[in-house]
Amino acid sequence: MAAFEYALEQGCDGFECDGRRTRDGHNVIWHDPQWKGMEIVSADYAGLADRDGRRPATIDQVLAQFGQRAYLDLELKTGGWEESVVASLKANTPRRGFIVSSFLTEVLVRLHDLESDLPLGYICDRPDALSAWQDLPLRVLLPRHDLIRPRLIEQVHNAGRQIMTWTVNSAVQIRCLAAWGIDGLISDDPRLLCAALRNE
Repeated sequence: MAAFEYALEQGCDGFECDGRRTRDGHNVIWHDPQWKGMEIVSADYAGLADRDGRRPATIDQVLAQFGQRAYLDLELKTGGWEESVVASLKANTPRRGFIVSSFLTEVLVRLHDLESDLPLGYICDRPDALSAWQDLPLRVLLPRHDLIRPRLIEQVHNAGRQIMTWTVNSAVQIRCLAAWGIDGLISDDPRLLCAALRNE
């Protein structure tokens, strides 16, 4: 949560975060399958505590703390808990814009079946999987930065959709992609990202 605050303090519009589900049905924010050596999917939320009693944040906590002041990209790393994500978003809808994103096309289709107006994003890191975006009910395409070309940006925009990219940690790349007309940039370095765009 401190990292998300830091990103906003540096001038970012919002942030991307990764979600997983615990055995007892808590939707936690964590990138890796394990937390402190424990498999999240096999653990109860109460057991995900370090020596100081700290646990990973939940999606509901992120929505409560940041939903009124940040654009949110909630990435689902696994499937099977789409209903609870939709319920959380209905209960506390972000006001500055959001997407629910995933590498998993079946997750996006399931989310669309549950809530047809939900803004979805397809994440892609392989050229052979890139064309799938045209057949998905998505609002945003999120290819890895090395897959971006001006022609792709043009195609996505012509289809009435947005294109964002990750993980861009070079000022030169940031400025280049901005000049090409990218709609959003995700970086590990919020300070660098904002400084590079201010100097654009």
